[in-house]
Amino acid sequence: MVIQTPEAVMFWILAPLAVISALGMLLVKKAVHSALLLAWVMITLAIFYIAQEALFLGIVQIVVYTGAVMMLFLFILMLVGVDSSDSLTETIKGLRPIAITAAIGFGGLMVALIGRATIGRQPVGLQAANAEGNVQGLAKLLFSDYVWPFEVVSALLITAALGAMVLAHHERTIARPTQRESAIARFRTGSLASAAGLPGPGVFARHNAVDVPALLPDGSPAPTSISATLKARGDMLESSQFQLDVVDTTVVEEK
Repeated sequence: MVIQTPEAVMFWILAPLAVISALGMLLVKKAVHSALLLAWVMITLAIFYIAQEALFLGIVQIVVYTGAVMMLFLFILMLVGVDSSDSLTETIKGLRPIAITAAIGFGGLMVALIGRATIGRQPVGLQAANAEGNVQGLAKLLFSDYVWPFEVVSALLITAALGAMVLAHHERTIARPTQRESAIARFRTGSLASAAGLPGPGVFARHNAVDVPALLPDGSPAPTSISATLKARGDMLESSQFQLDVVDTTVVEEK
């Protein structure tokens, strides 16, 4: 196999960018930026696969990993929060040195395997394997010569999925309160608003609007009757004038 000049130029441009993106994925503080850098690394790998005549792997790399897995990561980040960050405090003593040692050992193993497969050997290419088609050639090798590693990797992925489910599952330490217990707790607070529930926005006010706080029976405003979104945007109207109207009306009725 003869490496053409355009392929070499593409490699020397994209390979450093992929390495820089991979390092940035580990060093950036925001999870969204890390996910985007990981997506770029996956797209670069797909381009390398296609350039090496492994069309099926390149398309799968884009459709499955970049399209599906990365979207899953982004959805999780949207649910958890964009500004959330992981704590760097060690919960298990000595875990960081073990992780660093394992990473160095795994990196050395990968370098040794790649060096053994490439040093002193000429690149062959995939012309022979793709003689009957890229998908057919890949399936033939995967389910004949490499069927045992394929099954081992499958078992590892299933074990990892089960381990993640076990680690994510936790039993409740406190029993969930029943409806009767919740009702008793509300009435024991001694607050009429807590027992009967807060009125809707705009109740007992001049304007029946969602940005006007409701008034409690004593005439005080109920800020919790306004949506938190309106509060954050500063769209909540002051209820002092509505409180004053109700108080004046109560005084007149008492007289």
